[in-house]
Amino acid sequence: MADCGCEFEATGDEQRSTLRVVLAINAAMFVAEMIAGLLASSTGLLADSLDMLADASVYAISLYAIGRAARIRRRAATASGVLQIALGIGVLIEAGRRFFGDGEPIGVAMMSIGAVALVANSICLKMISKHKGGDVNFRASYIFSANDVIANIGVIVSGALVLWTGSQVPDLVIGMIIAAVVLRGGVKILGEAKNEVHLDAA
Repeated sequence: MADCGCEFEATGDEQRSTLRVVLAINAAMFVAEMIAGLLASSTGLLADSLDMLADASVYAISLYAIGRAARIRRRAATASGVLQIALGIGVLIEAGRRFFGDGEPIGVAMMSIGAVALVANSICLKMISKHKGGDVNFRASYIFSANDVIANIGVIVSGALVLWTGSQVPDLVIGMIIAAVVLRGGVKILGEAKNEVHLDAA
């Protein structure tokens, strides 16, 4: 019975349960932040909402990859990285568009929604951290969750600066920083997936 694979199945079930919860949280926060970002004319909130969408997609891909062959898990991680990079570029484009627009962000909304997102992402990070030593997809999920917490703090700070200065510049800056963080996360997970190939070939 020692080789029945029961331990792996138990771990897989636990991982699936964790991913379902964090997937639901990120999907809900994507909708909430997208609506709030549009209403508040906030690049930071819109950027963070797209980050939530990217994470939800990463969690969905990771959920699909659990228990499958290593080759499929690597491909899933690669897809996650490419998606992160694509969304990061999209956020940069949106920040540039808003820089030349007339919309003024609402600092109070940025701080309020940012605080809610921070709580949500902190919960996700705590849950994912239990599995961060797992395969490449869980390492990707941990990287993205940690980045989210940093991004949420940035949105709150930029909201306070918008209130203080009356300028949209802090919002645009944090939007671009979040985009850079998303891009960096995507590049990092592509590197992780590539390393997995080299390890298997060794």
